[in-house]
Amino acid sequence: MAEKPQKSTKIPGSYDEDSIKSLDWVEHIRLRPGMYIGKLGNGSAPDDGIYVLFKEIVDNSIDEFVMGAGKVIDISLEEDGTMAVRDYGRGIPLGKVIDCVSKINTGGKYEGDAFKKSVGLNGVGSKAVNALSERFRVQSFRDGKTKAAEFVKGKLAKDEKEQATKEANGTLMRFLPDANLFPKFKWVAEFLIERIHYYSYLNAGLTIRFNGESYTSKNGLRDLLERHTDETIRYPIVHLKDPKEPDIELALTHDNSYGEHYFSFVNGQYTTEGGTHLAAFKEGMVRACKDFYKKDIDSSDVRASIVGAIAIRMHEPVFESQTKTKLGSTNYNESGDSLRSWIVEFTRKNLELFLHKNPETAKALLDKIQQSERERKDMAGIRKLANERAKKANLHNRKLRDCNVHYDDKHKRRNESTIFITEGDSASGSITKARDVATQAVFSLKGKPLNCYGMTKKVVYENEEFNLLQHALNIEEGLEELRYNNIVVATDADVDGAHIRLLLLTFFLQFFPELVDKGHVHILQTPLFRVRNKKETIYCYDDTEKTAALGKLGKNAEITRFKGLGEISPDEFAAFIGKDIRLETVISQRDAKADGKIEKILEYYMGKNTPARRDFIIDNLKVEEEVVDENPEDFASDKAADKLLAEAG
Repeated sequence: MAEKPQKSTKIPGSYDEDSIKSLDWVEHIRLRPGMYIGKLGNGSAPDDGIYVLFKEIVDNSIDEFVMGAGKVIDISLEEDGTMAVRDYGRGIPLGKVIDCVSKINTGGKYEGDAFKKSVGLNGVGSKAVNALSERFRVQSFRDGKTKAAEFVKGKLAKDEKEQATKEANGTLMRFLPDANLFPKFKWVAEFLIERIHYYSYLNAGLTIRFNGESYTSKNGLRDLLERHTDETIRYPIVHLKDPKEPDIELALTHDNSYGEHYFSFVNGQYTTEGGTHLAAFKEGMVRACKDFYKKDIDSSDVRASIVGAIAIRMHEPVFESQTKTKLGSTNYNESGDSLRSWIVEFTRKNLELFLHKNPETAKALLDKIQQSERERKDMAGIRKLANERAKKANLHNRKLRDCNVHYDDKHKRRNESTIFITEGDSASGSITKARDVATQAVFSLKGKPLNCYGMTKKVVYENEEFNLLQHALNIEEGLEELRYNNIVVATDADVDGAHIRLLLLTFFLQFFPELVDKGHVHILQTPLFRVRNKKETIYCYDDTEKTAALGKLGKNAEITRFKGLGEISPDEFAAFIGKDIRLETVISQRDAKADGKIEKILEYYMGKNTPARRDFIIDNLKVEEEVVDENPEDFASDKAADKLLAEAG
């Protein structure tokens, strides 16, 4: 008798036909936005997702200008957060208006003739903006006709018919980022204006109008460096261009700051992490100096205190991620010529020629190189002793509780790598227990760090606290091997905490300003108040949120004022440093023409005591009233439980 076939039993977690899912383009982008725009964020950091959306739309308009179509771009930010970008290029072909913003891998940039040296070659940018927006509208004006379409979260909501128009040719795109994906997002004008400045520097002759202000540049990268340097530069800015090679432009000078400052661009894209082109630029500078001065110069002495910029245009650049922050290309044209060799030779030849023609600049540059050499040799002994101490301390370093994933790894979560710098053991204890061990490290300070304003870099090695922090971050030789993408200052919300925060920011701005320039330094925002009743607890970060919480929970709700991070239990802290973490990025306003000059601010607040500073403190001193629980008897049992839990650890 034949055996009866057994019934199929589905095992939980089994892999079969039902496990295979197919997502349409909108679902995939919304499910995995990080693949397309990097992190999401709320707009408080310059690399947050909303600025990537802005860049993707503006890049399309820039490409039109590069192709010789339209010299003006109008950008406006509306009160509800909607961004509008209008260019005066050729306009999207009317029959493809919907396809160009809603069909993945559809665009006009795949063939070399239309957009030979474009940034957005993958046909994804505007589709990602569409999919990640609450509302998205595209309208093309072309040869007396116009066509428009509207989308909601990537889905077509309105397809308008073609009609006649008197508007000039071009494209208008309006989008409102989806608040469900970018919770409580807010555009920071400084970040937008900085990006607009970059667009103008890289496209001489282009005018960008943003909310009534016009931005344009006549001298390209020279204008960029003039804006980011001041009277402390050692010689006039060297600006290198060659009409025979229009695809590369360089500018450089030296000042008296520490570290190296670079601005690097590929096809108009600001490559914040550099890449092949920036490495070749550095190599070319060193070679030019060695050849011109006929000396065996150390490369670090050439690059110390440099402020430089490089912009190139090339065929089909290969970036290391969709957000295009680091160039990985090795060839710069369709013939397969070496990108590195091209940039090194251009830099070497043109810089050496410039120095021959400008002997005063050549002398000033040599003086700076020799000064850097003397300082390096003077510090050699100090560095050796400090590094030996640091190695010994690392064997039993209780200041650092490290994580598993670091920024200099190839790990997919490298951008999440974070180090919290805390004051004392109580605060570090709470964060250490609550953190994600994979991506979050903790460095505990012992008391208040030294006020290092006006001191030389010797203090970094002579001060054990600073030296250990420098080693933890791995920034002694530059940012190439920085171990953490996010450096978060986590101090108490009191006077001492604010003072420690200022001392740390002084340290970074004085000796490692590039950390701030590249948006790596943040301030942790922790709740000031806990408002609760017997059913619900709400954490509030300011008085406005506290008022709203009282309105929701009732006037008899208990209010607790957090003064120190150590007062917050690890269970509570986990929510504050998790996916909803609130960080305030430290913005470096390095515009020499701005009133808020960094050096002047540091000198005023962190320099020697002056009557002016004393008067400022007296005039702006504020005293907060102690917050008292409004109805303590209703929460006696809760407080007793909290006390027992605290005593139990």
